[in-house]
Amino acid sequence: MNAPPAVRPRAVLAVCCLGLFIVGVDNTIVNVALPAIRDDLHASVAGLQWTVDAYTLVLASLLMLAGSTADRVGRRRVFQLGLATFTLASLLCSLAPGLGWLVAARALQAVGGHPRYAVMRTPVTRNTTRRATLTAWSANRS
Repeated sequence: MNAPPAVRPRAVLAVCCLGLFIVGVDNTIVNVALPAIRDDLHASVAGLQWTVDAYTLVLASLLMLAGSTADRVGRRRVFQLGLATFTLASLLCSLAPGLGWLVAARALQAVGGHPRYAVMRTPVTRNTTRRATLTAWSANRS
């Protein structure tokens, strides 16, 4: 019988924090790029609001689902699928020909980004200390 691979708690924590960092940087980039988006896609203020709000709305609505899915399917698999989805959606955002496509791609980004929050619980329940994990996560989000 094959033994499960050894878990390296610090590596898991680093990967989880990196995933959260990528999501945070993406949101910052979108907010900074709003004037360029307005000019390039001839978007209204309402359209720009949907560019930001589509991500937030989908992310918030899927947070509870992410935790239960990670419990059933496995945190690693959910994290990997979320990272792949987020990466694909980021590519679609960069190629969006119009505002509607951009808003749809941002919603897809949220589908890929929400598992990161559910997976963050993994390092806390492993061999690392809860304080060290929460400190690293908090520092990552500030």
